[in-house]
Amino acid sequence: MAIVRPTVPADRGEATLLDAARAGDRGAFDALLADHHRALHLHCYRMLGSYHDAEEATQETLLRAWRSLDQFQGRAPLRHWLYRIATTTCLNVRTARTRVPAGLADVPYLTPYPDRLLDQLAVTDADPAAVAERRESVALAFVAALQCLPATQRATLILRDVVGWQAAEIADLLDTSVAAVNSSLQRARATMRDAVPPQTASPSLEERDREVVDRFMDAWHRCDFQTLAALLREDAILRMPPELAEFRGRATIIDFFSSVPADGHLDRIRLQRTRANGVHAVAAYLPDDTGASAPYGLMAFTIEGSRIATITGFPDPATVATFGLPD
Repeated sequence: MAIVRPTVPADRGEATLLDAARAGDRGAFDALLADHHRALHLHCYRMLGSYHDAEEATQETLLRAWRSLDQFQGRAPLRHWLYRIATTTCLNVRTARTRVPAGLADVPYLTPYPDRLLDQLAVTDADPAAVAERRESVALAFVAALQCLPATQRATLILRDVVGWQAAEIADLLDTSVAAVNSSLQRARATMRDAVPPQTASPSLEERDREVVDRFMDAWHRCDFQTLAALLREDAILRMPPELAEFRGRATIIDFFSSVPADGHLDRIRLQRTRANGVHAVAAYLPDDTGASAPYGLMAFTIEGSRIATITGFPDPATVATFGLPD
């Protein structure tokens, strides 16, 4: 049974745009959804784990919203209605995928999310705590772990713990009972606690992490493998989606760095600082046949105790373009 809500009064600007959009004004529709676009895109990214899949799902959500705008009755805020469409769209995408990943190393479609886009959330979200929480919920480990949940558990966890829906609203969307939603949520939370380490953030840690990445970049450009090794935890992990292989341990990672990227000539690969999924990252550039630097990929770091704990590498030149960095 659908939840019956009282009509939510829209402000005059939204009501005017809504009336114009219902009359067929696509410009009014685009203006109406402008403040929701980034949040919808981020929601689709959490659901799907892929920036490009999120792009397609967001566009499909907007198209479905445009085609069914006459069905929006105002019993809930417009944003709530859009999240319903986006969630259903993403669940359909996941159904088309062959299987649920078995673990974090089995998410080949995982791609990073640029912090420059996360910054746009602050425009429509005045609560700093809410913005910080959203940043934590887009961490690579969190997003990868989400992909290992069954589809309904993932949707339930995101809608309840990130978006803030009530169990009854989720049950209505998923066509199930509140008891089933609460049970699914409990299982999903337990899985995520086991898969995702707790995170802490403070200005002092932020400065420390920046210094670690600065030292990493300097050692990389000098091909100083001894310093690179010293910056890694002994049990550090290097992952490179879509490759399924993992490199575990400081020595194994250094062996890889000293032999594979540019045949170990790291000084040929120039690094540029950026941020992805709330952490420090570097974009990599490698000279092409003409000598000009071309995008090579991106590495995102998690740092613990002044040492790099994980490096998630994305060896795809197209990744750099999504970060608004130079070609």
